[in-house]
Amino acid sequence: MPDYDLIIRGGSLHDGLGSPARTADVAIKDGCVAAIGTVTGTAAETIDATGLLVTPGFVDVHTHYDGQATWSQRLQPSSSHGVTSVVMGNCGVGFAPCKPAERNLLVEVMEGVEDVPEVVMAEGLPWNWETFPDYLDALADRQFDVDVAAQLPHSALRVYVMGARAATGEAPTADDLATMRRLTAEAVRAGAIGVSTSRNLMHRTKAGELAPSLHSDEAELQALADGLKDAGGGVFQIIPAPMGDAASEFALMRRLVERSGRPLSYSLIQMPTGDRAAWQTSLAALSDAAAAGLPMRAQVAPRPVGMFYGLDLSFHPFAYHPSYKAIRHLPLAARVAAMRDPAMRARLLAEQPEDTNPVNLKTVKSFQYSYAWQDQADYEPDLSQRLDRLADAAGQSIEAFSYDLLLADEGRAMFYQPGANYRDGNLDAVRAMLTHPQAVVGLADGGAHYGMICDASFPTWFLARWARDAAPDQRLPLPQAIAALTSVPAELAGLSDRGRLVVGAKADVNVIDLARLTVRAPTVVHDLPAGGRRMHQAADGIVATLVAGTVTYRDGQATGALPGRLVRRTQAATTGA
Repeated sequence: MPDYDLIIRGGSLHDGLGSPARTADVAIKDGCVAAIGTVTGTAAETIDATGLLVTPGFVDVHTHYDGQATWSQRLQPSSSHGVTSVVMGNCGVGFAPCKPAERNLLVEVMEGVEDVPEVVMAEGLPWNWETFPDYLDALADRQFDVDVAAQLPHSALRVYVMGARAATGEAPTADDLATMRRLTAEAVRAGAIGVSTSRNLMHRTKAGELAPSLHSDEAELQALADGLKDAGGGVFQIIPAPMGDAASEFALMRRLVERSGRPLSYSLIQMPTGDRAAWQTSLAALSDAAAAGLPMRAQVAPRPVGMFYGLDLSFHPFAYHPSYKAIRHLPLAARVAAMRDPAMRARLLAEQPEDTNPVNLKTVKSFQYSYAWQDQADYEPDLSQRLDRLADAAGQSIEAFSYDLLLADEGRAMFYQPGANYRDGNLDAVRAMLTHPQAVVGLADGGAHYGMICDASFPTWFLARWARDAAPDQRLPLPQAIAALTSVPAELAGLSDRGRLVVGAKADVNVIDLARLTVRAPTVVHDLPAGGRRMHQAADGIVATLVAGTVTYRDGQATGALPGRLVRRTQAATTGA
């Protein structure tokens, strides 16, 4: 009988804690790391990692797999990028708790905020829960290719407590606040990682109504914080108002931490417009909070936070033109054929977009700041190639200039708009944010924005761009970069049993060929319920990914193994190495 289930031999071992790399074997037994060093025993399987990196599995603390986890066992694209644990329920949106009469409202919120089509949710969601503990129990019965952990979403909680009043702007009563507090504590005691909310006014239903959490004031946020305090655990995740006053928004978050005594993480990006120094103001306040001993973290994206446009995606410059609305239900080939008709072209170029949701109108207008993508992923495009500049040089409107470009490749052409984090055409602000001591790599949004964003590739892109390809004076030390993807986010989420390669830790592992590590351009696939569309993005250079000691991916291909399970906060904390 072999001594171990699996041995990874001869790799350049990174423990995920920032220690220098060393050549070592890693032996795995019963889902845990059993030995590290020169391992002389035998194993049922051996992986030769000579010349390769051996790292802990990546932990992604900002995903939206709340729905996908109920209808799919593979949480792609994240699981294709070395991610072995995901935290979902971010931004205050999700599907639990929920009474049967209010399901449609939560679906409308998720459709608008996270670009998950209503038809996908109508067919995919089993709704075999009502309370948040029920939802966790439903997930506990499922198997995945990664581990999943969940947060209590504020919008769902607000609707559960207040009913239709939650979406009308009506203030909660004292009893409402007391119930929110009690249910927050209940969810955390049942295993929720924490509670999440959003103050981003762009978070709306498809029709343009504000997400329920946007109607809340500080007293309501305090009730959530008090729930964490009552439970003695959990993290408060929040999206502050992006265009709000940075100092005021941070002060609010700091008061919540001081009240609850619990950690808080928040989204931080360099906005494309408005106060140029807002992100720096926030980081300065974050440093002050850290000096005062407050457990606050900024979730930072490692590249531009951008979106894609195209006829086969959710947005393009004609998406809300009346004549296009009349054909948008048609298959792609039929829409392309219709748009090639000179009469249709003339009508579309003469029309203006119409919609009840101002965010949708703003989004299509922002198409002018996008770039035409070819076969390669280019997240740092040359400003001279931006479509509005090319259109100006050609003496054409952006609509006329881009019309034929949209029809390229039979309508499958994609355009990338690097919105936030690329204000000056460089990533200087990104690096400054990433290297702040209280920063955490996040905001990948896997499981959401199916037809507009594909950032689940953040981990692999971050490692290649910042630890390999950056100029020597900008490059992040490899041990530090790996820690940023593993132990740092795991610690934030309270998942102390993973994110590190030490004896006794959970055997979530990546074997990586850093020289080959590459993120491919996204492709459109139709594998959601009801044939729904989403973008998928593959990577090269991840030789193997293991979850609980079982190989789930080899060279980007799924093995079929599904060792991933629901992780409850109390479970992860109790079993931590």
